[in-house]
Amino acid sequence: MTGLWKIWITLWCWGVILFGAVLAAAGLPATDGVTKLLYNLLSSAPLPEGFLDAPGMRFSVALMGAVTLGWGFTVLFLLPAIHAAGAPAWRGLTGALAIWFVVDGLLSAATGFALNNLPNAALAAAYLVPVLASGVLKSVR
Repeated sequence: MTGLWKIWITLWCWGVILFGAVLAAAGLPATDGVTKLLYNLLSSAPLPEGFLDAPGMRFSVALMGAVTLGWGFTVLFLLPAIHAAGAPAWRGLTGALAIWFVVDGLLSAATGFALNNLPNAALAAAYLVPVLASGVLKSVR
């Protein structure tokens, strides 16, 4: 992957990292405003005041943010190795993204946050555009 597509996938990684930071910010009441806004935008019903203060909720959301940060940085740092490994590595990464997409989508709908499937679809599409356009999934490099 070179040129525009390399820049695109790098920006995609930074987008994942930024989203992780937004979720991690829920760990502290002083920095949870953007996270609350995001949850309210994606919820099928208005969330009660203090919903992040429910037992375990603040921890769970912040932990999800930390995992998302780690996922974004992992892909970012491994991009050169993934590119060097070629199509099998790109297929593995794409398969992992597909697993996330299906599981996250089903659970989002089941828990009253079906609107979360819209940004999920945008994130998946933003990943697939450079991957498919660059041809990295093909066996020949």
